[in-house]
Amino acid sequence: MTAPERDASPLLAARIDAARLNGRSVLGPLELALRPGEVVGLIGPNGAGKSTLIRALAGLVRVEGDIRLSGRPLAAWPPALRARVLSYLPQEARIHWPMTVERVVALGRIPHLNWTSRLTREDEQAVAEAMALTGIEALRARSVARLSAGEKARVLLARALAGRPRLLLADEPVAALDPYYQMEIPELLGRLARSRDMAVLVSLHELTLAGRYADRLVLLDRGRIAAEGSPPAVLTPAHLARVYRIAVAATAAGPVPVRPLHGASSSGDDGPAGVADGTDGP
Repeated sequence: MTAPERDASPLLAARIDAARLNGRSVLGPLELALRPGEVVGLIGPNGAGKSTLIRALAGLVRVEGDIRLSGRPLAAWPPALRARVLSYLPQEARIHWPMTVERVVALGRIPHLNWTSRLTREDEQAVAEAMALTGIEALRARSVARLSAGEKARVLLARALAGRPRLLLADEPVAALDPYYQMEIPELLGRLARSRDMAVLVSLHELTLAGRYADRLVLLDRGRIAAEGSPPAVLTPAHLARVYRIAVAATAAGPVPVRPLHGASSSGDDGPAGVADGTDGP
């Protein structure tokens, strides 16, 4: 991928001093900027705070600090207007009604609907485009209740893309996908970031995918940024040993875990504790 110019104005700029859960800090202090045209990969072990950070940037977690979208405080954006610019794809999104795939994807156009609440030609084109991008056109008339976990994941991504956001915050969007789509979806996000001048923050567990498809990586550990920069600068044996407690082998495809480092500890004990509930955050 070709990363955008680093002096480009950020679409989203965050300074998070702290985010607290049950009286204890689970995130921060940290600073992060997301610029148009780039895909930023968010990595880190379970409990590092990845989901909490993504939810905070989406305005769903109260933080101490300052988060700005297009230079304007995030909290000052009217929800409907913010939803046109920022799309959030949660890690374990559920579809509660037996709707057709096409109707679920069309929900992504709700922030753009006028007072008639009917899809315009532009809305219909956006829905069709999102289904084509995610490879689910053949499923359009199927009930989402009859889909596999991987198919549902692509439907939900299509819903997020149907809104044609300027900023996409995606939490583990490829976790349930087969190997083809685990590579195809990050590739797609890179193409969209460049062609639409869109900023993308995507959390990933697979280090090889993160190193291959992200322009920039942010390594999170215990609620703080342990390393940030190009994939080769972040995916070093030293960083991975300290944060993930693993030894890796360098390959042409990127670092490959070879063994756990028993007895190693993740960062120091002076950092904020992550939320160790298996979801990376509240």
